[in-house]
Amino acid sequence: MRVMIDACVLYPTVMREVILGVAATGLFQARWSDRILEEWARAARKIGPNGETIARGEISLISSRFKDAVVPKHRGLEGRLWLPDGSDIHVLAAAINGSCDSILTMNAKDFPRNILEEEGLTRCDPDGFLRDFLEDRPDLVTPVADTVLVEARRLSGADWTMRALMKKARLPRFGKALTA
Repeated sequence: MRVMIDACVLYPTVMREVILGVAATGLFQARWSDRILEEWARAARKIGPNGETIARGEISLISSRFKDAVVPKHRGLEGRLWLPDGSDIHVLAAAINGSCDSILTMNAKDFPRNILEEEGLTRCDPDGFLRDFLEDRPDLVTPVADTVLVEARRLSGADWTMRALMKKARLPRFGKALTA
């Protein structure tokens, strides 16, 4: 299964690390475009003057880990597409050009299911997406979450619980399922 990952999923660190950790297990193929990566880098400016620099370093790292993830731009494809927020058309175009099955996004309203279905795509939210993989393959997903938890504790110095960390990362149902 090929999944186009929107910038809003790549930008929060914990969410990104869990999603990409699960992708690294082979449960799905992560895809994005150069423009999506650029949106992530620009959005990281919000965390401070070094945010964009840090994001660009992280982008380099994931680009080396996921060498086949970048979908090239298709000239002309965006011109025939429509979404409620025109600034998201590039994500839909990349998903179509990359022969993706789904778009993974937090922005449900910007990617109406009926429009995606016309293009043979579905929309997934990260919380449900991860919870479904956890249900099907806990042997692969649980170690990824455990690794992210250990790293979050190390970097923050805080004694995070799995459930609290995943709730903060906007993955509350996934966190609850991990601790059930």
